[in-house]
Amino acid sequence: MPSSFPSSAVFPSPSQDAAPPRLRRFACMMYEAVLLFGVVFLAGYLFDTLTQSRSGLMYRHGRQAWLFFALGVYFISCWRRNGQTLPMKTWNIRLVDRAGRAPSMARLVLRYLLAWILPLAAAGLILGATIWSGWPTMQLLIVAAPFAIFPGSWLDRDGQFLHDRLAGTKLVNVARETTKSIKPAASM
Repeated sequence: MPSSFPSSAVFPSPSQDAAPPRLRRFACMMYEAVLLFGVVFLAGYLFDTLTQSRSGLMYRHGRQAWLFFALGVYFISCWRRNGQTLPMKTWNIRLVDRAGRAPSMARLVLRYLLAWILPLAAAGLILGATIWSGWPTMQLLIVAAPFAIFPGSWLDRDGQFLHDRLAGTKLVNVARETTKSIKPAASM
């Protein structure tokens, strides 16, 4: 007996509703790191120009607060516009709330703030291990701190990150957009 409802309208495709694979999220994260280099560079340059600082150690805490703010503006504005940063769009990942809609501004800000907890905790553990052991080379492990968000996704029933679970958001697969046909120019 044929159904009167299109299956895609009533029941979303499991591949689109499921969390993107961790390897794809990791690749997206690496691409994001490359773009963030430019964001941090421009924000740092603006900070140095406005404060006339001549060293990265001048106004250190102000610089850190400014960069935290600049990164927040970058992420929240991208998520607010269409649920994706450029790397998320490239890797077909979108940020939505639990109901599958665009998250509210409050949820986006909360997600941004919560996303810092595990990496900062990992950085604190690395610093503690460095102090405890007396081996300054342990500080090289700081590059692993951002990846502290991944282990929790193995424990989550939907494979979501802890900060997404706490913020009421989730990452979902996005169907690839079909290539639009190019209309020929009108002949004169």
